[in-house]
Amino acid sequence: MRTKRMAAISFDPRFNLQVGKNNHQHGGVVEEIEGLIRVYIDGHVERPPIVPIVPCTLPLDHSVTAKDVVIDKGTGLWGRIYFPSCHGKLPLLVYFHGGGFCVGSAAWSCYNEFLSKLAATANCLIISVNYRLAPENRLPAAYEDGFNTLTWVKEQALSGSSEHKWWAKHCSLSSVYLAGDSAGANIAYNVAAWLGTSGLLCLKGTILMQPFFGGEARTWSEKHTAQPHNSALTLSASDTYWRLSLPPGANRDHPWCNPLTNGAARLRDLRLPTTMVCISEMDILKDRNLEFCTALTSAGKRVETTIYKGVGHAFQILHNSHLSQPRTHEMISQIKAFINE
Repeated sequence: MRTKRMAAISFDPRFNLQVGKNNHQHGGVVEEIEGLIRVYIDGHVERPPIVPIVPCTLPLDHSVTAKDVVIDKGTGLWGRIYFPSCHGKLPLLVYFHGGGFCVGSAAWSCYNEFLSKLAATANCLIISVNYRLAPENRLPAAYEDGFNTLTWVKEQALSGSSEHKWWAKHCSLSSVYLAGDSAGANIAYNVAAWLGTSGLLCLKGTILMQPFFGGEARTWSEKHTAQPHNSALTLSASDTYWRLSLPPGANRDHPWCNPLTNGAARLRDLRLPTTMVCISEMDILKDRNLEFCTALTSAGKRVETTIYKGVGHAFQILHNSHLSQPRTHEMISQIKAFINE
């Protein structure tokens, strides 16, 4: 199924995916989001390199140092650490990028820019997780990578490892946050739910930017919100991402897609930290995000909600609106306040 192109997103060169060569040998295309991802009958996947991939050695403003670290050689899991100039302990923000679970990288230039600015402004350590992508690795692979990252973080912070001492000695395990945008926010939420029952770490909060949730029944904003040509998320692209990322046979009412599937009772049972939810006024996910916040509040969870006027999905990453820059400044300031509460 072919879907109109979404906003520009790229792939990580470490996946070594070839685009446009010997396509005939893979059979027909079964799923496609134009310009972003193409999946063939034999399982071959192509992700055109649209957004620049940048090395961690790229000079950063804001007095922030970045370095890539291997988290799990077996699965290829790695992360990019952003470390602001500091002499004491810092909050740790573990970040998951967006991309519908199917595209994206911690090495995207847009994330390098956003997260270095966030680390400097909020004065926090950030680990941007390069989790495994669907459809080669369907959910819960990304959740497992998130949980394994936190396990690794705790081990490094407690072990005194000389290799990671440069950042680990500044990491405050009593002030750990999970964050992400779009599919990354979905990962942050589901990993937080897993952590609540594991006893591995006590999270201080989660920061969910335009969380990518869905459902079989359409919301008003999904059906009626007009999207510009450069929209970061259309309804058809959303449906394609869910078909590619959920377990085979699952529909959009699977709990990983629709957290409200099992009603308020399930939410009440979850041990969740304070949650900050960032919602975009022009996003097709606006109503679904608002319903999620209302359900969390009704379940007795502490939720802080902000709606960013005049901007759409992932505005803070893609800068596809004249309002993106001022709204991004607002968002970073509010995240800083949330972390320092």
